[in-house]
Amino acid sequence: MVTHRQEHTAHWIQYFADRGHGDARPLAAGVEGAVYRLGDGIVGKVWSGRRPVRVELMRRVYEDIAREARSLPFATPEILGVEEHEGVLVTYERELGGVPLRADSAVVAPGRELAGQETGALLTVLRGLAAVPGTEAMRRLAVQGDDRPLWEGHARFPDALADLVRRAVRRHGDLLAAHVPDLAGIVRRTVDSLRALPEGGPVSVVHGDLVPPNIHVDDTGAPTAVLDFGFFTTAGDPAFEAAVTAAVWDMYGPYAEPHTVALTRLFAAEFGYAPDTLVLYQRAYALATYDLFASGSDGGDGHFRWCAGLLRRGALTRPR
Repeated sequence: MVTHRQEHTAHWIQYFADRGHGDARPLAAGVEGAVYRLGDGIVGKVWSGRRPVRVELMRRVYEDIAREARSLPFATPEILGVEEHEGVLVTYERELGGVPLRADSAVVAPGRELAGQETGALLTVLRGLAAVPGTEAMRRLAVQGDDRPLWEGHARFPDALADLVRRAVRRHGDLLAAHVPDLAGIVRRTVDSLRALPEGGPVSVVHGDLVPPNIHVDDTGAPTAVLDFGFFTTAGDPAFEAAVTAAVWDMYGPYAEPHTVALTRLFAAEFGYAPDTLVLYQRAYALATYDLFASGSDGGDGHFRWCAGLLRRGALTRPR
């Protein structure tokens, strides 16, 4: 399976050592970059996978989140400094406490039963992020793979998401159509259903990538930090956050589909979200991200296959 994680290198360890961080050590790596522990509570993130557009805007978003997060039971990132080396962006951030809740399902497959400690941590994080209001800076962000701010020209999140779906399918829709029967019909029903969602819903921060490594916990399993905002970060419906989290929490394990169903039902019951709306948002997410790691390929990428599989599941109904 292709994971597209960035690699740690001796070059970057030496880079940080030359800048006074002689104890620099690899800490973590993801799609967007690799993170190094520098000491004194500071980490350096090398954005070799994707250069964040308008890093000062992302810095403002981090500040908006952190301001509200002071009242939450977990910490969020803060950018302390920014520099560029050989065309690669480097950010310095405060190190967040705790350890990853568990490895990503692409690395270690979870077991059949969802652990109560994990679902409890997810409920805490979702409840906390839903209390952080969406801000103008968040609305100005573009999600990965897109060419404009998500909210540009829109007053409602569902309408902005509907147009994102249309733009994303235009990128490599022929590739997706080869793996998803009646793709045009799915896109049409998804867009129509998004536009039909009720007016006046809440708008809060959306992380958009709450996979297990992005939630840190203490030795009791309580969340201590949520990190790596940026992949699909925006202002939006907290139900979208819950829907995507239910879908991506276990993408590649042998019980991935029943885990998604169980988490979708749990979040609908806990937060009062309509189950059909959560399923709708999951399909919109798949349509918006299917090609982020597979553009121009034969569709063999793991994330592409996951998106295509989600889109092939059952009929899409209009949200109630």
